Amino acid sequence: MLRIPCPFCGPRDHAEFTYLGDATVTYPPIDSTDQRAWYEAVYLRDNPRGPHKELWQHVNGCRMWLAVERDTMTHEIKSATAAHPGTRAALAAETAR
Repeated sequence: MLRIPCPFCGPRDHAEFTYLGDATVTYPPIDSTDQRAWYEAVYLRDNPRGPHKELWQHVNGCRMWLAVERDTMTHEIKSATAAHPGTRAALAAETAR
């Protein structure tokens, strides 16, 4: 069973989450008209073996987007943090109190 350690709700079954994709992809600027760059960002993906960073949303919980580092061979989850840098900083400040 795959359990994702949500930093807001605690460990939860993966069925509460939706996979949103590769967290390592860099998209072109939203106003870019470079079709090749958009094609590469949207359709061309590596299929990594081993540790990989992914985006997941806790849809049946806090609804936060998480950056999850998961080993694609063993499914072991190394870490799960808030995907948005501002949320990560606020969570770290709260934890430091």
